[in-house]
Amino acid sequence: MNNKELELNPNQVVAFLGKPNTEFTKADIIRYIQENGIRMVNFMYPAGDGRLKTLNFVINNLAYLDAILTCGERVDGSSLFSFIEAGSSDLYVIPRFRTAFLDPFAEIPTLSMLCSFFNKDGEPLESSPEYTLHKACRAFQDVTGMEFQAMGELEYYVIAPDCGMFPATDQKGYHESAPYAKFNDFRTQCMAYIAQAGGQIKYGHSEVGNFTLNGMIYEQNEIEFLPVCAQDAADQLMIAKWIIRNLAYKHGYDITFAPKITTGKAGSGLHIHMRIVKDGHNQMLTDGVLSETARKAIAGMMELAPSITAFGNTNPTSYFRLVPHQEAPTNICWGDRNRSVLVRVPLGWAAKADMCMTANPLEAESHYDTTQKQTVEMRSPDGSADLYQLLAGLAVACRHGFELENAAEIAERTYVNVNIHQKENAAKLAALAQLPDSCAASADCLERQRAWFEQYNVFSPAMIDGIIRKLRAYEDKTLRADLEGKSEEMQKLVTRYFHCG
Repeated sequence: MNNKELELNPNQVVAFLGKPNTEFTKADIIRYIQENGIRMVNFMYPAGDGRLKTLNFVINNLAYLDAILTCGERVDGSSLFSFIEAGSSDLYVIPRFRTAFLDPFAEIPTLSMLCSFFNKDGEPLESSPEYTLHKACRAFQDVTGMEFQAMGELEYYVIAPDCGMFPATDQKGYHESAPYAKFNDFRTQCMAYIAQAGGQIKYGHSEVGNFTLNGMIYEQNEIEFLPVCAQDAADQLMIAKWIIRNLAYKHGYDITFAPKITTGKAGSGLHIHMRIVKDGHNQMLTDGVLSETARKAIAGMMELAPSITAFGNTNPTSYFRLVPHQEAPTNICWGDRNRSVLVRVPLGWAAKADMCMTANPLEAESHYDTTQKQTVEMRSPDGSADLYQLLAGLAVACRHGFELENAAEIAERTYVNVNIHQKENAAKLAALAQLPDSCAASADCLERQRAWFEQYNVFSPAMIDGIIRKLRAYEDKTLRADLEGKSEEMQKLVTRYFHCG
């Protein structure tokens, strides 16, 4: 990446140093701090509850700054992760310099960095979600010789008092403009801050869900990212959620990423798009059609989809979103441009026409390589997901597809090109396996399929045990049936998990 390519980079650290964040060194971080009046450093790291935690440092002098950047700091792991015992709870947190960004909310100039966890012997913590994703990506590369990339569609609701003007059409908010959409300016400010923190954003827009309840507006929005290596994708989503919540707090808004808001209204998902890259080239298409590489990855996801919910749908309200006719999947299948399936192959610019030239007759033919844009999309996850575990699980599933002898047959058998929830397609629907309908069922699926996730030492047995234990503790095996028609009880459940993830 040359200086010309860095000119429009919104990350102030990248712009100042004149190099991509992947090349940041400790000396670079110290120089940025010294020459930009930075007075504090924040270490940030995701804990077992899926939220970013923060440790603040005042920069006392150069020697102290060098010490914290080199040695990190000691933290109480038992307060961060349920699987760590209090008797041996000390962990180290070490900053990853490539994640450095200027805190947009701090009154005192502050540089923030995400951290990795290390155990008492100075080794990466095996059960850390961030290191689990690292191991999953490494195993994918070792098995396939290719890189696993991902990006998320981050959906959320903004909640604020109803001003009574220009009411939006109920459940028709998709890509709405102001004044019918009330929080476009808030979303674009979020996007600007996320980009300054290193997030590679594709676009943002208002989403389907909007309604009023008890004098409050509930407006659904989405910020979608560009595909990057899966580890960066998880980091960017973590920071994005932190920024959206902080900015909402500044404005006096409430925010939720919860999968279910209220009965009969659109819930929020966290669709994950994936692509597989070799030598800088996207491998998802061959001669304009879906490649064998893509089909193998899809086959792996079809096989391990039941247990992916253990990472991507982590509280009881998740399973009230995964019901028919909600643009959320219920069955294990895939298809082209089809929103009733679990894995969707979105429109991928595979047409040979130069649409830009058609729309703009003054333009010459561009010969733009659009194959880079093709992805496949997993539609089951939601905002309750542990981002690192979810992307690690998807990397495992896609890798698994390359290890299946019958991947082609699995892909063929699970392909659908119809809306499976329409009456005339009932026979096709009946032939498809279903996703779990509760945390308890999801835990059972993970128990049955855990060997694939533990293979290559990606997920530690302790982590899998902890996930299963947490899911079963909800005791929600019959909850969907128990709450059928009980809107008041349903709302209590939604309130309990309103600030998940």
